[in-house]
Amino acid sequence: MHRLARSGGTAELLRWLAGRAEGWAGLVGPDGTVLHAAARTERVVVPDVAGLVAEGASTLTERGARAYSLDTGAHTALLFPLSADDPAASVLVVVAPRPVAAGLATLLADVVLPLALCLQAETLERKRRRVDLAESRGREAVLHLLMTGQLSIAQQVAGALRPRLPDPVRVCVVECSGDGRDEVARVCVEADGGRSWIVRCPVYARHLILVMPAGASEPDAVATDEAVAARVGDCVVGVSEPVPLADTATGYRQAFHALAVARELPARHARFGASPDPALVVGPIGRQWADELLTPLLTHVPRRAQDPGSQELAATAASWLAFSSHATDHLKVHRNTLAARLRLIGELLGLDLHRLSDQAALDLALRVRATPAPACTPEPTPYIGGGSGPRAAARGLDTVLRRPAVRDWADRQLAPVLGSEETLRTWLRCEGRLGPAAAELGISVPGARKRLTRLETVLQRSLLRPPSARYDLWLALRAHDLAAEARQEDR
Repeated sequence: MHRLARSGGTAELLRWLAGRAEGWAGLVGPDGTVLHAAARTERVVVPDVAGLVAEGASTLTERGARAYSLDTGAHTALLFPLSADDPAASVLVVVAPRPVAAGLATLLADVVLPLALCLQAETLERKRRRVDLAESRGREAVLHLLMTGQLSIAQQVAGALRPRLPDPVRVCVVECSGDGRDEVARVCVEADGGRSWIVRCPVYARHLILVMPAGASEPDAVATDEAVAARVGDCVVGVSEPVPLADTATGYRQAFHALAVARELPARHARFGASPDPALVVGPIGRQWADELLTPLLTHVPRRAQDPGSQELAATAASWLAFSSHATDHLKVHRNTLAARLRLIGELLGLDLHRLSDQAALDLALRVRATPAPACTPEPTPYIGGGSGPRAAARGLDTVLRRPAVRDWADRQLAPVLGSEETLRTWLRCEGRLGPAAAELGISVPGARKRLTRLETVLQRSLLRPPSARYDLWLALRAHDLAAEARQEDR
């Protein structure tokens, strides 16, 4: 009995009791509601269990007795309250065929205490899991607010949890194996003294996201990735550059790209290499272009109160561009809801979101909008509008990509592959799809995947799993081609 209480809990004890009584065993509430039950129906048929249980439990509660038995023509119901001092306590009920086996009543009296302890332990465990789930969802909500730039609300929600959100931060993504996230989270807490904000990734079931303090304590924070990789032999760690807390989304993308590199390294950890975000180099022209492109979305007023508003649509677009189909997990919406929102976004902006070029344009515009305007010397900003839709967006984007600062950024992005970028160009030309790219290259799909995996290591960016660097690389190649066309015309 005690062995079953330790190993199987309430369910195993009741199953064992039902076997010993050759009948039915269960826990019921004072009103007769069955909470847990087990039966040996293959050996004996117990008629009208519900009626016996309800009648016996009602009588036991009325009399306040410590035990009660109820006989029928062929069966006996034995009832023992788990707590004599608590009228709301559950009641152990066993229905056995007559005559009742010798010693059964004594056995039930003995099992009451371990059964009550098991039930109490299981109740506390359920409460603990609910608390853990509530805290996990709260942390996930704070991360979502940070990723969408809602810093003040994120800090208010985070005020009830610990630790406080640091600023500036490094974002760290830890890829675990199997169901090891809880253990890796414990190792992370020990590695940095509990200073990091740890979130179970809502999109990838094997990922932990750490928002670690940077700045004055940066040397200790940076060492966390090495300590975790060393102590957990099968995890992989990627870390971002120091970024302001408001740029957590940028830090996450950087950490995810570093994670792709870390998978190919013996040490299993990597830090993001220095590379500016394209939103930082587009200048005032880029800001004007982004504002014009996004205005129909940001000024959208839903026809019905239950329809998504402009802010929700913008968050949907950003999530989908970052996580592709996994955005349903990130946003906690059905895939049909996501598809309907994307159709509406495409209609509002006049973009074809099945095209990589339009996806890259929207991604850049959203990132420019989320980036604070830099303090820089004003420069002439020629009018780059003139309509809406993909063609107008493409014309305005080409104007942005011709800026010298953007060309310099593109050259740095493409430097590791320049001159041998056939696979990259083909893959991007095929909208980032492996099958068509492999067919155009004349190789197998696994062969194309291997080439792109090698490119991930060379470029130090994630290509095959979202968040992918394909938007940045498409923009860089377009800027490079526009510069080449301009040089050709000058000649």
